[in-house]
Amino acid sequence: MANPTQTMLRSKSLKYLLIFLLLSLTLAKQSQALYLLVPMDEQQRNHLKAYGVAYWTLEKAVEVKWLLNYRGGSFLIQYAPEIESECVIRGVSIEKLADAKVNLILSEISQAEVNQDAISMQKAPKIAVYSPKNKQPWDDAVTLVLSYAEIKYDLIYDDEILAGKLVDYDWLHLHHEDFTGQFGKFYANYRSMPWYQEEVRSNTEMATRNGFLKVSEMKRVVADRIRNYVDRGGFLFAMCAATDTYDIAMAAHDVDICDVMFDGDPADPKANEALDYGQTLAFKDFTLEMNPYVYRFSDIDVTTSRKVQQNQDFFTLFDFSAKWDPVPTMLTQNHQRIVRGFMGQTTAFNSKLIKANVLIMGENKSAGEARYIHGESGKGFWTFYGGHDPEDYRHLVGDPPTDLNLYPNSPGYRLILNNVLFPAAKKKKQKT
Repeated sequence: MANPTQTMLRSKSLKYLLIFLLLSLTLAKQSQALYLLVPMDEQQRNHLKAYGVAYWTLEKAVEVKWLLNYRGGSFLIQYAPEIESECVIRGVSIEKLADAKVNLILSEISQAEVNQDAISMQKAPKIAVYSPKNKQPWDDAVTLVLSYAEIKYDLIYDDEILAGKLVDYDWLHLHHEDFTGQFGKFYANYRSMPWYQEEVRSNTEMATRNGFLKVSEMKRVVADRIRNYVDRGGFLFAMCAATDTYDIAMAAHDVDICDVMFDGDPADPKANEALDYGQTLAFKDFTLEMNPYVYRFSDIDVTTSRKVQQNQDFFTLFDFSAKWDPVPTMLTQNHQRIVRGFMGQTTAFNSKLIKANVLIMGENKSAGEARYIHGESGKGFWTFYGGHDPEDYRHLVGDPPTDLNLYPNSPGYRLILNNVLFPAAKKKKQKT
């Protein structure tokens, strides 16, 4: 017959063992989920919304590590149930990693011979999109992808910039704007269209309201304010016609380049001789297209002269040193190094007209085209990206919006979102 005391001791021992095992299992489970890795290679179901998760996390004042060149530029976040839930809701792929595994990854990344780096991001940048209030989100690829990724932004335009509102923002995107004051050079084909007439009317009214005689004069002052914003440490991102028209406006600062139908008087016939390329961000030695009936601003853009067929229209992203050139490395993070080209009013840039101090990050070398370029001005940064919509090869006026649910892994759109996150980690400039 069993001793009652021994039976009681065995029962207690079994109880303590069970408690110990439960605690061990709990601790083991926790140790396996201390971090969330958001992979950005081919294993990611939705690359675009992954950027939105990173931005959302930064808004919660939670650090996000950007693992440059590691699995397509993955994000590493300390585990929290609400972050995991947000990823699940948004359809973003994640991997739970134990602390030991994370330490191993970071140790490997830190090796001098490994072209990878871990960049800390701690604050969500405040974003402004330069665009008229009456534009639809799908009129611009940036507002389209910001909305899809659920990244917050404010719309600002000339009134706000002239009122000094740029100081409130870390990142500014230029809508597909014409800073030359020629209303996009749409006069020849669209002057009878209500939308074109409304654009002329609203811009003219805004110029008058702000004390300018011409829209072109207002746009040049706005361009100056944007340049000051960048020089003070802001980040500028522009696509399509906002790229070359910005530099044209800077070079033609005191020169009338607008014909009579745009500003009421003829253009200076010697305008090309009076351009000051020292005032531009990216381009030099370009020649203006002075014919108001030609849908082109200058020879910076190669849209009408290029010989590239659609099935051969690609550009290649350059590889940079993550440890020595972290800025362009961040801006080129992708799961594909070869990206499909796409058209726009300004499609690509003539490589011969790019300044020597400008960094070309993506090009079609055989065609002599640069598609994706970057530089510094003062304390700030700028990036120009040719084309209109990375997933709509030839987007025309009036075309329906791109449904990004069909392109959640778009490498072309990823380049836009690299720029959106960049100000959160922009403390490092290129090393010399």
